[in-house]
Amino acid sequence: MLLEDQRFIHEDLERLEQAIADRVADKPRNIREKLSNEHELANFINRIDIQSKRLLEIYKDADGLREKEVQSIGTGDPFEEFYKQLDEIKDFHKRYPNEPVENLEQAYKRHQPAEGESSYSEVDNMFTGEECFGQYMDLTSNHEQYLNLPGVKRLNYIQYLDVFDGFNPPLLNIKRKDKISDKYFRYVGELASYLEGFFKRVKPLEDLDALIASFDEEFDKQWAAKEVPGWGDEQVATGGTGEGIWCPDCEREFTNENVYRNHLTGKKHIRAAEARKAAGTSNDDSQPSTNKPSTSSLAKDLKERAVAVREHRVRSFTNALKDEREATRRNTVRRQGLTERERQMEREALMAEPESFGEGRGGDQSDDEEDKERIYNPLNLPLAWDGKPIPYWLYKLHGLGVEYPCEICGNFVYMGRRAFDKHFSEAPHIYGLKCLGITSNTNLFREITRIEEAMQLWEKLEQDRKKERDSRDNVVQMEDAEGNVMPERIYHDLKKQGIL
Repeated sequence: MLLEDQRFIHEDLERLEQAIADRVADKPRNIREKLSNEHELANFINRIDIQSKRLLEIYKDADGLREKEVQSIGTGDPFEEFYKQLDEIKDFHKRYPNEPVENLEQAYKRHQPAEGESSYSEVDNMFTGEECFGQYMDLTSNHEQYLNLPGVKRLNYIQYLDVFDGFNPPLLNIKRKDKISDKYFRYVGELASYLEGFFKRVKPLEDLDALIASFDEEFDKQWAAKEVPGWGDEQVATGGTGEGIWCPDCEREFTNENVYRNHLTGKKHIRAAEARKAAGTSNDDSQPSTNKPSTSSLAKDLKERAVAVREHRVRSFTNALKDEREATRRNTVRRQGLTERERQMEREALMAEPESFGEGRGGDQSDDEEDKERIYNPLNLPLAWDGKPIPYWLYKLHGLGVEYPCEICGNFVYMGRRAFDKHFSEAPHIYGLKCLGITSNTNLFREITRIEEAMQLWEKLEQDRKKERDSRDNVVQMEDAEGNVMPERIYHDLKKQGIL
């Protein structure tokens, strides 16, 4: 039956390739469908890899079974071999009468939910509500775990999102001697595991094993050169900024020389120096020639390397997820201004989004069949009211292919001049101006998209307003009985106080 297995695998591979082509040609309507497509593609690619390896083993025919089967069909009576295999199939189905038969024609087709049935995807149970189908990261539990570490800075969640991948002072106040504790080891390990799992869920088509291998290779080079941040021998590598005086025993940096000298005579420094000397890797004159590290020192080095590996993975995955990190911070700041009812309505709207795209179309059965047909849109043109792409000349006329980025709106890109002009009076742009401290005369900031230009204009307007107030106050001059000249406002203030 090896020939039948071989034929089955070839058919399976062809149908997998067709299923991949269909998924790639589909245009997802929202991020839920996009993620669902990518996870299905990852599963198809993984199955192609497994089936290809199995097919290669059949062709290699290491045990010679395939060659025997070919010879039995080609040299003997073909009908005898045919009826023999037919009897084996009948005998199998007699012993297992309810055994399901795999239908490859339907195996890889997208399941269309029946009327009134809600569509289900594997990504529905893959993300938490805070992650919003992989758009944002959910580091709340990691933040709570960080706050329980001894001697760390008390940061709120937004501050933590800015510095969670910086494990050295001045970003996070975690000393090197505190990093080898079990509590910190567990914290940085769970943080690295979450980022790795989040990356796998958000980007299923990426080769995660190859990516982790590149991270480990980069770490090995840095560790050998003692260039891993926070674990080198240099002052900067151990946590200092290079601008002050570094104390290697207490792992602190002092900007004032007198403070550093007074610190050297303190009890805390003396205890830290003695502890560092006792845990040091170099021996005294008792064993000058062995150069053999102690068991405790070797265990400490291994623990430090394990912690450094996890920190390096956190930094690497955070760099690979920098867009999601920025989106998480913006979303957290935005959600702080929402009430609980508004947050609940937002969650309900997000969950109802996939089903709302098909509403409001109506029509008879022929119209429904037309909607089910795949729309040919190779240029990815916007859809008109009838659900079909707009003409290309209209696309060019309105300039919908021209991108207009706005830095104030979080580097959002608007397609077409009309949408760009309209966004200056919309809530996201006005909210971005408020975050910069611009609360009035927002109409004067039209056509300004860069934060630096907006701040310069705002400072100019503030200076002009200040000059206008000063000039208005100095228009009318008053003179007291002694001949002192002063503005009218100051004159009346002094007169009310009884000074004049």
